[in-house]
Amino acid sequence: MSIQMVDLKGQYQKIKPEIDTALLSCAESANYIKGNEVKQFEDGLAKYLNTDHVISCGNGTDALQIALMALDLKPEDEVIVPAFTYVATAEAIALLKLKPVMVDVDSDTFNISIDSLEKAITPKTKAIVPVHLYGQSADMESIMMLADKYGIFVIEDNAQSLGAEYIFSNGTKKKTGTIGHIGCYSFFPTKNLGCFGDGGALSTNDSELAKRCQMIASHGQQKKYYHETIGCNSRLDTIQAGILNVKLKYLDEYIFARKKSAEYYFQNLDGLEGLVLPNKAAYANHTFNQFTLKVQNNNRDKLQAFLKEQGIPSIIYYPFPLYAQPAFKQFSPNGFQLENTEILCKSVLSIPMHTELTEEIQDKVIESIRNFN
Repeated sequence: MSIQMVDLKGQYQKIKPEIDTALLSCAESANYIKGNEVKQFEDGLAKYLNTDHVISCGNGTDALQIALMALDLKPEDEVIVPAFTYVATAEAIALLKLKPVMVDVDSDTFNISIDSLEKAITPKTKAIVPVHLYGQSADMESIMMLADKYGIFVIEDNAQSLGAEYIFSNGTKKKTGTIGHIGCYSFFPTKNLGCFGDGGALSTNDSELAKRCQMIASHGQQKKYYHETIGCNSRLDTIQAGILNVKLKYLDEYIFARKKSAEYYFQNLDGLEGLVLPNKAAYANHTFNQFTLKVQNNNRDKLQAFLKEQGIPSIIYYPFPLYAQPAFKQFSPNGFQLENTEILCKSVLSIPMHTELTEEIQDKVIESIRNFN
């Protein structure tokens, strides 16, 4: 039995005729840049998210950069990010000569800690970039209350959690990415909605921000050869948009499959000594882009090595805090550490999770983990 972290081929095979038709249609039209499929996808995603504007772009990192550029921030302005996340979240900030201010995360949800966030706010703080990690929303109601209190922009890094919902205290729900001022998305192949290469998008209900994002993504122009602002070149290719148009129809089905597989893990791994299963926050609808364990007693690396011997892949998202990366040491004082981030970097381990998981495959993963214990 071949076990994979993500079975992209299996997912493709299930919708092969539709995908192949979309690919052939793009090839025959020869409209490879800004084809009709791009506008169709932007409109379709906006409808799915129930948001006013979606602007497609080249990838999720570009989306973050474009969002920050649209806010017209100044060099040395501070932007708060969780220290436990992928490098792109802080990288886009540093590229624009802004200062990434790294804060701790909640030890249960892995998302930005509200207490740590508020303590980090200064007069120089201009934006917060919460990350909806592993498929689950950050505590957006609390974040937006702080943003309103201090007059701060919020850019949601929704690369891993498209389709997740946040449940407000009054019972209303909103899709992640549509609560802050701008939402950013990645369509990297392994995401909840993945294309066959790179792709990204931004969403907003603010017409002026949407206009600025659109211009920035297209060399700062609204009208060809008339450049109103400094921009970049970041486009979603027509061929990728065609693929995403097909897969968007199946997104809720894909999320349901992930949740079903997650529940099977919960049922069969619950109660194992030294193993903490993912937390499902009461305010969020988890989509399980990853299924991430916390392995206690310094056994994480031993468990990963044991699973590898059994032919079972696993990945550590993420082995180092952002502030410990050489590229970001300039932004934190010597010896700077955040308690929960340090613990998580030494204990998290993600096991196979994808839309094509079967109970037979999961049984092998579960058996191996139980045998290690």
